[in-house]
Amino acid sequence: MAISVKGKGKNVARTRRHLRVRKRISGTAERPRLVVTRSSRHMVAQLVDDTTGRTLASASTLEADLRSAEGDKVAKARKVGELVAERAKSAGVDAAVFDRGGNKYHGRVAAVADGAREGGLTL
Repeated sequence: MAISVKGKGKNVARTRRHLRVRKRISGTAERPRLVVTRSSRHMVAQLVDDTTGRTLASASTLEADLRSAEGDKVAKARKVGELVAERAKSAGVDAAVFDRGGNKYHGRVAAVADGAREGGLTL
């Protein structure tokens, strides 16, 4: 990856941590990588096969049914995890490698993982 990580700041530090995580984690067709992207308002989860560079399934709080869902951001993040697990099952995937994206495994990031496990995905 040709990402410049010069300078200071939260996003630069997060990018550096993500690159450190990505050195060790890679997704395959039978066990893709569950990538979690977190912004201040939304959560996006994708199942990526790194051997072909394809996204197998995805879910996001930007979708209309999750946008109008009740609850706080953590509850919506759990729903994203459950939805991506359901879509993964329909794509024939039952296990994944979790990629926290340089974020702490805490709060909304952990809620996505818990929701995916509740949906039947093995992490």
